[in-house]
Amino acid sequence: MTKSVAVLGTGMMGAGMARSLLRAGLSVAVWNRSADKARPLAEDGAVVAADPASAVEGADVVLTVLFDADSTAEVVGGLDLGEDVVWVQSGTVGLIGAQRLAGLAGGAGYVDAPVLGTRKPAEDGKLTVLAAGPTALRDRVAPVFDAIGARTVWAGEKPGDGQRLKLAANSWVLSITAATAQAVALSRGLGLEPEAFLDAIAGGAADSAYAQAKGRAMIAGDFAPSFGIDGAVKDAELILDAMREAGTEDRVMRALHEQYRVAADHGGTEDMAAVVRAFGT
Repeated sequence: MTKSVAVLGTGMMGAGMARSLLRAGLSVAVWNRSADKARPLAEDGAVVAADPASAVEGADVVLTVLFDADSTAEVVGGLDLGEDVVWVQSGTVGLIGAQRLAGLAGGAGYVDAPVLGTRKPAEDGKLTVLAAGPTALRDRVAPVFDAIGARTVWAGEKPGDGQRLKLAANSWVLSITAATAQAVALSRGLGLEPEAFLDAIAGGAADSAYAQAKGRAMIAGDFAPSFGIDGAVKDAELILDAMREAGTEDRVMRALHEQYRVAADHGGTEDMAAVVRAFGT
């Protein structure tokens, strides 16, 4: 039975996931490259480790929540996880990244498990886990997934299957956020109060909670990060790589990538809602 979890990466998502694991009664050790992001978790009951090797010592499951494949490989590549450990890789790393990281697992079990959700669902244990891995490992990771997520969608058994579903889902997230920014900017440009656009779609078939939340953040100029715009740029690049592999038309995603990149140049640590700046407002 899984009782102890090491969380490597306690940034925007990892800190909330660690707290959700603690609330579920699991023993949690945490590590982060910037120690000040891990230290507050001690107040919630986590053991704050000085290095990754100390964090994973004795853990049943190692959960990585790092920015990309390179940073994850750098952290995990020097660890000996052992055959009794399951490594749950929750970063969005793309198709090539997933294969690369699976090769670093050694004898440990490997579950590809990116998540859908932002800072608040991570804090509340309400993420959607998009998992892929051997059926034999599912019971072992269930306590972790039940703690961090409202539901788990098993996308397959091969490394990368979870990433495939995450990239498809994020293509929609990036699209709807940029489309909302376009409508907000156009409303302003036409001399309207942009709230009128959100009111017009409210409750109808074209409405979504995401459009309302991001749209209101854009109107207020509140870009406190929930899904960082630097992550949006990175994910758009991974989606473009996947589209080329799949042979699907990528011109819309190329345009979206450029809009997020332009906005990120103004503030890479802001929320993805800051893409509204790329539309001239």
